Amino acid sequence: MQHRHVSFIGAGNMTRSIISGLIKHGYPADKITASNPSMPKLEALAQDFGIRITQSNHEAVATAEVVVLGVKPQLMETVCTDLAEHCQLDGKLFISIAAGILTDRLKRMLGGDYQLIRTMPNTPSALSKGLTGLYAGEDIAQHDRDFAGALMQHVGEIVWVAKEEDINGVIAAAGSSPAYFFTFLHGMQQEAERMGFDHDTARLMVQQAMLGAAEMVCANPQLELTELTAQVTSKGGTTAKAVEYFLENGINEMVAGAMQAAVRRAGEMEKLF
Repeated sequence: MQHRHVSFIGAGNMTRSIISGLIKHGYPADKITASNPSMPKLEALAQDFGIRITQSNHEAVATAEVVVLGVKPQLMETVCTDLAEHCQLDGKLFISIAAGILTDRLKRMLGGDYQLIRTMPNTPSALSKGLTGLYAGEDIAQHDRDFAGALMQHVGEIVWVAKEEDINGVIAAAGSSPAYFFTFLHGMQQEAERMGFDHDTARLMVQQAMLGAAEMVCANPQLELTELTAQVTSKGGTTAKAVEYFLENGINEMVAGAMQAAVRRAGEMEKLF
């Protein structure tokens, strides 16, 4: 991976996850800067990873070859407008990790047609088990695409999309989906407790089942998910009855509806900013 000077604007959880992944994989700490209005998160980053920190976005951008926009969507316009007015932005690559803001809108905020790549990471990135969707327009140079992809691979797997609207599909399938699984597991845990198991035991059973199932999926990429289901389903057995109940009560339709709801909301959010 190219070792460009990267400055993170915003010091939230995703910024911390990416920096952690970079440092663990040998990226030079002196080529990473983070800026944030308040000091506590910055001090923690400096202490844990040895990176440069500043409370000045202008200072962070001045030394950067790559600028990662990691502020909350509702703050993005204020931050970008300020950078446009006070910083020299030509020749820099911008990478957005903010949800709901289209690349054209970000360029208008920055005041120019700069090299900009939009990404959508998910929360398991904090454990380097994430999935990030990336979109780059046709004007983006290949070496910039390669850098952005390598950057996000430090926190998990990546998926490039051909059309920016497909980022909303990534949100539905990966960005929001950890919460789908948590909701499902919570229902399982509650039922296990109603069966008489104590809280901690119920939690242990369902989380270990989830972990084992996920590992089986990852270890067997040649098998369709339906095949994996069949492998643990004996005809007329307990698993068969449970799966049959799910299907008869519309689990596939429910999942599809939930994902489409996420896509619709992502589209609505794009109009807010």
